[in-house]
Amino acid sequence: MMKSPRLPLLLLTLLLGAAPALADIQIGAAAPLSGPNAALGDQLRRGVQAAVDDINATGGIRGEKLAVTFADDGCDPRKAIDVATSFVSAGVKAVIGHYCSGASIPASKVYQKAGILEISPASTNPKYTDEGGWNVVRLVPRDDAQAVAAAALVLDKFPGKSVAIVSDQAPAFAALAAKFAAALQQKGVTPALQLTFKAGTKDFTALAQQVQAAGAGVVYLPATYVEGGLIAQALRAAGSQAQIVSGDSLVTEDYGNQAKDAADGTLSTFTYDARKFPAAQGIVQRLRDQDQTAEGFTLYAYAAVQALAAAAEATGGLDSTRMAEWLRGGNRFDTAVGPVTFDARGDLANPAIAWFKWVDGRYVEVDPKTLLPPVLDTTP
Repeated sequence: MMKSPRLPLLLLTLLLGAAPALADIQIGAAAPLSGPNAALGDQLRRGVQAAVDDINATGGIRGEKLAVTFADDGCDPRKAIDVATSFVSAGVKAVIGHYCSGASIPASKVYQKAGILEISPASTNPKYTDEGGWNVVRLVPRDDAQAVAAAALVLDKFPGKSVAIVSDQAPAFAALAAKFAAALQQKGVTPALQLTFKAGTKDFTALAQQVQAAGAGVVYLPATYVEGGLIAQALRAAGSQAQIVSGDSLVTEDYGNQAKDAADGTLSTFTYDARKFPAAQGIVQRLRDQDQTAEGFTLYAYAAVQALAAAAEATGGLDSTRMAEWLRGGNRFDTAVGPVTFDARGDLANPAIAWFKWVDGRYVEVDPKTLLPPVLDTTP
């Protein structure tokens, strides 16, 4: 069968129903808007669109309105490069995204050559900034910070329990698993079992039986909410009562929808739930009025657009080199997720790690000392 040619940007945006009208400032936003990660990509889309609407309602950036083109990268590296190339051809001034690290990293190289700033609200792989160019910035803690926090909690709260690591083979999840294992080994603890699986796997019966046979009391599970939910169900069906610990990918209602009752008790690292922050209340309410939620990365995507606007206002224009220098120069600015400052590498200067636990079918922020809700002070 003959392969169809790659879609040009105009056709791509028409198919997505997101082609903007002619505007002064064009920006791109890329995320998995279809496939198994679509629910997470929708968080980015929702947050970016809300920010663009709010900024335009107050006069835009230096009197110019924003228009955003959304593109679906499917969390696929090759598709991400296609999207990035199309954005460059369209002359976008900056890109919000990509969502998955496996898409952000290769796309950033395209943007770097084209002189375009990329602000990711969700990519956590350390390589994104460690190996990135001058043009990358991210609004979430790195995987290594999350993995170290997870290892410390496991050692503190579940001493003596055998630990299994079950990881998706995708680069971001593999990096999270490797850093978690290294953090345990630095404290003299060797994981009893380390297993990987391919995205799209449907049957985890054998994997769950291996975990149960190994006597694992804790399972560290870097995975999407789809496979994560299936694995949680398979573990419980195999008789395993192991404590499931994961990263931010399971801090979404879709994990609960997938895992059902097996989600209860799951612990996940993430940054603080910005829905509780005073600066976010108006946005949260507006989304609620539109029957939308501000969960997960929604408000971080909103803040990414605010970062772009702050840099443009401070530097007097949309020159990506100057905006990147300003953002990575330690300048502090306010966002929906609180005050933000980046370091010279493009990472958060003061990353804050929070813990979430699934209780009665929903995830709630908990105190890492007690693993119980509520957390009274959520200020980063």
